[in-house]
Amino acid sequence: MRTLKKTNSLLALFTLTVLCSCELLQVKKQDETKPPEKKPVARVHNAYLYETDLEGIVPEGTSKTDSAGRVAIYINNWVRKQLLIDEAKAKIDFDEADIQRKILDYRYSLIAYQYQAYYINQHLDKNVSEEEIQEYYNANLDNFPLKQNIIRGKYVKMASSVPKIGDVKKLIFSTQEKNKEKLQELCFGYAANYTLEDSVWINFDDLVKGSPFAEIPNTVQFLRNRKYAEASDDTYKYFLVITEYKKTDDIAPLDVVRDQIRDIIINKRKIALAKDLEKEVYNEAIKQNSFEIYR
Repeated sequence: MRTLKKTNSLLALFTLTVLCSCELLQVKKQDETKPPEKKPVARVHNAYLYETDLEGIVPEGTSKTDSAGRVAIYINNWVRKQLLIDEAKAKIDFDEADIQRKILDYRYSLIAYQYQAYYINQHLDKNVSEEEIQEYYNANLDNFPLKQNIIRGKYVKMASSVPKIGDVKKLIFSTQEKNKEKLQELCFGYAANYTLEDSVWINFDDLVKGSPFAEIPNTVQFLRNRKYAEASDDTYKYFLVITEYKKTDDIAPLDVVRDQIRDIIINKRKIALAKDLEKEVYNEAIKQNSFEIYR
């Protein structure tokens, strides 16, 4: 009889030990699967900023010093914004539902914008032909008024003490290649400033800045009446050849606005692609019966 009781006691103790061990294992298992508590890095009243909220702020490859600086700026900005939000809530009654709608709209806009940017980047043709540029220019001449006086010509600023300065006037008008090369060499060696490419349009005011030509009282009249001009001061002598000019508010030559037109055409393509994407997604959704509007 005593043996039976002792056996029952041992059995009960063993069962209790097993149950306790199971419970411990279960608790341990729960602890292992339980997500770690979020660590706050800042607090404003009852609002907290957590370490997990900082993910993605610092790009990969950023140095520790720069990373710490970025994080510190973000945290400081968050505190300031949160304080302003709390102050506003205390002073003004807000329509919370309206705010949530705006937040949702903003979220949708961000997502849609990123997808549009991705789609456009995948499909955009950035090649613009000269024919397209010319066609757009001809159709929109009034959209390209000049905002400054421009010229095509040659300009040389050279110290008066240069021994060969007398050759500049003779060479600057020559169309012979050997004389053009001589002038180029002379300017390269002695000129303080020069431009000899007379096929390129140049802002006149920028070209003659700091020279006596910049003090001309009536620039348009000067450009209209002069094909060549010389000037001098205490140190330099200035030579100016005007092959062609356009005054402020004239239609800009195509060469001046070519890059601008190319950008306009590409931007129009971007807008068209964005519209095509929206239409494509909508029409596909209709085919797939992906949405319903209840009235």
